[in-house]
Amino acid sequence: MHALDDTKALLRDLIAFPTVSTDSNLAMIAFLAERLEAAGARVEIHPDASGEKANLFATLGPEGDGGILLSGHSDVVPVTDQDWTTDPFEMVERDGRLYGRGSCDMKGFIAATVALAPLFAARATKRPLHFAFTHDEETGCLGARALAGVLRAQGIRPAVAIIGEPTSMRIIEGHKGCYEYSTHFTGLEGHGSGPDRGVNAVEYAVLYVARLLDLKDRLKDRAPAGSRFEPPWTTINTGALVGGVAHNVIPGKARVDWEMRPVQGSDADFVKDDLQRFCAETLLPAMRAVSPEAGIVTEVIGETDGLVPAEPNEARAIVMELTGAKGAGTVPFGTEAGIFQGLGMSVVVCGPGSIEQAHKPDEYVALDQIEECLGMLDRLTAKLG
Repeated sequence: MHALDDTKALLRDLIAFPTVSTDSNLAMIAFLAERLEAAGARVEIHPDASGEKANLFATLGPEGDGGILLSGHSDVVPVTDQDWTTDPFEMVERDGRLYGRGSCDMKGFIAATVALAPLFAARATKRPLHFAFTHDEETGCLGARALAGVLRAQGIRPAVAIIGEPTSMRIIEGHKGCYEYSTHFTGLEGHGSGPDRGVNAVEYAVLYVARLLDLKDRLKDRAPAGSRFEPPWTTINTGALVGGVAHNVIPGKARVDWEMRPVQGSDADFVKDDLQRFCAETLLPAMRAVSPEAGIVTEVIGETDGLVPAEPNEARAIVMELTGAKGAGTVPFGTEAGIFQGLGMSVVVCGPGSIEQAHKPDEYVALDQIEECLGMLDRLTAKLG
C-alpha cells in the first residue's frame, strides 16, 4: 500500500507538469532528478540544443555493463480542442481510475519506477539499474535518439531494457517502425482568375496525397508471409494538408504531413523511391514549366525503427518470469524500443494502462494496472542482487 500511495502522489506531481511536446520539460526532469538523487542514484541531465528540453539518465547499483534499463518519455500530447471533463493537468481519482494528461502515456510507469527507487537502491548490489526519461517521444523520438548517442559515446551498455508504454501489462516483443515527414511545396502565387499564370501549391500537394493513397493500397500486397502485425502490412497516414490564404488567391505554399509504419525496411525504400520518381518525373516538370523556382522538399521529422522480435530475448524471459505471462505479442504503434535495441539491448515493451486511453480526452490509468506494474517492478529487484 505504501508503494501505491507513493506512486499516486508522484503521478499527481508529474501530471501537474504540462510537458506538452511543444513546451519545456525541464521542471519535470529536475523534479525527477531530485527524487532519484535522494534515493542514491547517480544522475545525468542532457539538454537538447535549444536548452529547453532534456533527457535524464540515472543509475543505481554498481558500475559496469549488463544492467537493466527502465525507460519512459516525459512529453505528452496536446489537450487543445479536446473536451475534457476535468483539468487535464490535475490528477483526479475516481472509480478506480487516475485521470489526467499523461496518466496512461506514460507518466504512470515513470511514477511507479521512481516510487520504488529506494527499494532498487537497497537491492541493486550486483547488477546496475538504470532509468532513462526522455523528451520528444511524441514528435519523432528525438530525445531517445540523442540519448542513444550519449550512451554509445560513454560506452554505457545495459543488457536489458523495459519500455513502460501502455500495453495493459502485456509483454510486447515487436512493433512497427514510425517514419514521419513533412513535404513542403513551393509554387507561384497569383490571382485566382488566372490559374495558368500561377503554380497552385495546394493542388500539387493534393496530387501528392493521391499518390500516398495509391501507395497505401499497393503496400497491402507487400505484407510479409506470416506477419504478426495487425494490419500485417506497412501503413501510410496523411495527417495534415495545410495551405492557402483566401478563396481568390493561388496559393504559393503548401505542406503535407504524413507518416508510414513499416513492417520491413524494404517497404520504406519502396515508398520513398516511388515518391522521389513521382516528384522528379511528373510534379516538378509541370510546376517548373510555369515557375523555374518551384520546388518540393521533404523534411524528415523522424525515422524510428521498429522493435524486431529477437531470439534469444533476455528481457522477454525476465518479464515473463516476473508477470507469469506465457508469451509475448506485437502491436502496430511505435515506441522508443527500436532505438535501444539498436544499441544491442534485449528489449520488451510492458507498462500499465491501455493504448486505447492514450491521447484522448479524460485519459486515465486504472489503479489495478498501477498495482500490477508495481508488483512486477518489486519482483524485478531479485534480478539485481
